[in-house]
Amino acid sequence: MAPPTPTPYMAAPTPSGYMMPQQVQGAAIPPAVPSGSPMTPTGTVVPRPPQLFEQSYIENIFRLNLGKIGTFYMTYENNSQWNAKVFRGRLEAAGRDHIIISDPNTGQRIVMLMVNFDFATFDEPLTYQYPGFTPRVEDEA
Repeated sequence: MAPPTPTPYMAAPTPSGYMMPQQVQGAAIPPAVPSGSPMTPTGTVVPRPPQLFEQSYIENIFRLNLGKIGTFYMTYENNSQWNAKVFRGRLEAAGRDHIIISDPNTGQRIVMLMVNFDFATFDEPLTYQYPGFTPRVEDEA
């Protein structure tokens, strides 16, 4: 079998006979497009209006309630020893993909992945402000 004929987009064959791609000077590079931006069939990007407030995500709710004690329900698929597990502890930190709780009695810290998170319960009121919504203050009479 004869090696392929080099094109302007290919370098010379390597010792193994494979062609390695190379960048052609002056080649058009598509412009960067913000993630989630709609695009027309002709390739024009439709700009989205700027977001005036942050979206509501569970990690933001957890961050507003750091220090509170909660019960966290987790599911671990394909685990032969335990499929579901319940953790109780003080919410220490919350990230996009994890939470850290500590046992109030022992101080032991547990890092849990959000991919396993099902739901949480708290015995006290939660701090929560829906983004972009200002709660109405009602008169207490």
